[in-house]
Amino acid sequence: MRETAVELEATFLAEMLKHAGFGEARSAFGGGVGEEQFASFLRQEHAGELARSGGIGLAETIFQAMVKGRGDD
Repeated sequence: MRETAVELEATFLAEMLKHAGFGEARSAFGGGVGEEQFASFLRQEHAGELARSGGIGLAETIFQAMVKGRGDD
């Protein structure tokens, strides 16, 4: 369950990075269409590393909610 919680946090962080403009092609020395197509992969990898190294604490909150929800069965 913890791994799933970390993955959810990574997905959230990737969206936050996207909206912050991380990985967008630069006008000078940009990689063109290829860079634009692979920017999402770069964002997802960075977000995954952030989440696995502690992130913003969202994974722990999600994990605790999952554990609590599992006890209600």
